[in-house]
Amino acid sequence: MKIGELSERTGIPARMLRYYEGQGLLSSERSANGYRSYDEADVERAERARGLVQSGLTTRLAKVVLDAESASRTAAPVCTRELAELLASELTTLNERLACLTRSRDAVARFLELTENGDLVHAADRGIPSPS
Repeated sequence: MKIGELSERTGIPARMLRYYEGQGLLSSERSANGYRSYDEADVERAERARGLVQSGLTTRLAKVVLDAESASRTAAPVCTRELAELLASELTTLNERLACLTRSRDAVARFLELTENGDLVHAADRGIPSPS
């Protein structure tokens, strides 16, 4: 599939897909006319790359995680001590962000529950959009 179709299927702009490719998060085959060509596995990898980057990982660390996930499907991943320490540090940072987000979510929910619109908390918990 061409980059436009990959963009459409993932919701990731073509420009961002090119950036991911430049950072080594994605790869493509090139046709004779120079067009990028992606396969079905690239849909999942692009979505995973976006999720990792949006969660706060640098593209360098996102590449490490993606490569480790791919390698673990065929063999046990290999990781240097330096890389393991870097990933452990990133894990600590992610856990701190999750704790902060959880506290924020809980504070918003408690506030809403105290208002006349408390029913919206339970609707949000079930993924039901609030009426406009």
